[in-house]
Amino acid sequence: MLLENKNAVIYGAGGAIGGAVARAFAGEGARVFLAGRNRPALERVAAEIERSGGTAETAVVNALDEAAVDEFASGVAARSGRIDVSFNAISHGDVHGTPLLEMPYADFARPVSNAIRANFLTTRAAARQMAQRRHGVIMGITATTARHAIPEVGGTGVAFDAIESLCRQWAAELGPLGIRVVWLHTTGIPEAFQETGGEQPAYGTGQPMSAEDFVGWLKARTMLGRLTTLADVAQTAAFLASDRAGAMTATGVNLSCGSVPTR
Repeated sequence: MLLENKNAVIYGAGGAIGGAVARAFAGEGARVFLAGRNRPALERVAAEIERSGGTAETAVVNALDEAAVDEFASGVAARSGRIDVSFNAISHGDVHGTPLLEMPYADFARPVSNAIRANFLTTRAAARQMAQRRHGVIMGITATTARHAIPEVGGTGVAFDAIESLCRQWAAELGPLGIRVVWLHTTGIPEAFQETGGEQPAYGTGQPMSAEDFVGWLKARTMLGRLTTLADVAQTAAFLASDRAGAMTATGVNLSCGSVPTR
């Protein structure tokens, strides 16, 4: 198994993306530590993992709370002996469907501030534990909004750009300590935004569209005619977290289905 005997922390593990990653990590042999603000959601993911023969612990942790994040990471390391992988999948409080001309600054800045604060705090907390063993993998997730020029997405694109820039800086500083920093770059993920329910904004028009129409609009922007799935994210994350990806750092894996070509 790719992650046998590894200890993995997943922030936002009660959500669609975090839960999928947690299940994949556990399926590859990792002992997973599920952190988030919604205890019932965390417990549901943990129960699924345990029914499948995995090992999971849960903790209510606000990834924006510096003291709470530090205490949680040090506690995991003390109980398990180490942290091998840290994955941040928290939501950022994005506001979509409003032109910047009409958007309050607080709504624009919230996802940027939340993304940077949470990724900085969780990375630093994990890296302090990993540095003692000179080994570990820190992971994040971004989306095509960081590359496309799309109207009416508020601060989302800026937040994802900032996450990637922050990851590169962490990678430069942590590489000499044996710690890799990587991220996954996705399209919109239908299973994730179906979790929120309701209509989605039609970017550029300000008018709502059905979830089905929204998915069609996103698919039309890709080369493969499909979107990133939770399975894509989870399976790739497990590989990235493993020693088989040991030469990869300061980089994102492009899961955009051709929506964002790279070279």
